[in-house]
Amino acid sequence: MRHGKKVNHLGRQTAHRKAMLANMACSLIEHKRINTTVAKAKALRGFLEPMITKSKNDTTHNRRIVFSRLRQKEAVTELFRDVAAKIGDRPGGYTRIIKLGNRLGDNADMAMIELVDYNEIYNADNKAKKTTRRSRRGGSAKTVTPPVASNEEE
Repeated sequence: MRHGKKVNHLGRQTAHRKAMLANMACSLIEHKRINTTVAKAKALRGFLEPMITKSKNDTTHNRRIVFSRLRQKEAVTELFRDVAAKIGDRPGGYTRIIKLGNRLGDNADMAMIELVDYNEIYNADNKAKKTTRRSRRGGSAKTVTPPVASNEEE
């Protein structure tokens, strides 16, 4: 039975795992996307998304909570200033994991984890699709025939 085994230990001691996730989260905030293994990406998502939620409400208390886990002042500043402004209206799901295939050396499953609102390719498609729908029953637009010129001028 696996009761109470929510955390993937990733083959590391607690301090090493927390330091690794903090460094990966800072890199993701700085670069907006990173390549890593699928297991680490899933662990990073569970580590980072609650902090992004806290960054939506910019208070001293929330900054201190996030700083205690991230441990880099520049990453906290960028998270609260730039990232929170961009994802302010999103109710959750701030990251996207895209599987890339297997790594050559050890055949590990690789993935790219990225912040959702910073991908211009996907966001451009979403903006283009948000047009109003029109019914197909109307067919084409009706053509207006110009009035026939009369012989009054002659």
